[in-house]
Amino acid sequence: MTSMNQGNANRTGAVPNGTANTVGMLNRQTAPLNNPSVITPKFVPTLTEEDAVVQARLLKALADPTRLRILSLLSRHEGEVCVFEIVESFTLEQPTISHHLRILRDAGLVDCRKKGLWAYYYVRRDALNRARDVIDGLA
Repeated sequence: MTSMNQGNANRTGAVPNGTANTVGMLNRQTAPLNNPSVITPKFVPTLTEEDAVVQARLLKALADPTRLRILSLLSRHEGEVCVFEIVESFTLEQPTISHHLRILRDAGLVDCRKKGLWAYYYVRRDALNRARDVIDGLA
């Protein structure tokens, strides 16, 4: 009869060719193409890692009630809305609204034009169409 420690020692022992092995994890090392024992994945994501990051940023920006309300306000008023007018439309303080506007700008959903001391924000319709395409692509 073997003890628990001896059994664990056998599972975590060294793997040939100097590759590391972790208990409970699959070893996903790349192997030569001529090795018939290598299993290729059955399903491969169509999104690249970079595209997924960009799309996730876009969807995360939309996944907040305040940001959705800001987009709604900007969409309703075609053209540009002064940041002061956005702030007075909410019960939140100016720094919080600015934070949400920055996230929307970083995601490409809104943009602004500076005029004197004020910034005038507007919706980028092409980005909203991109968000719709991302969601449609998942359906």
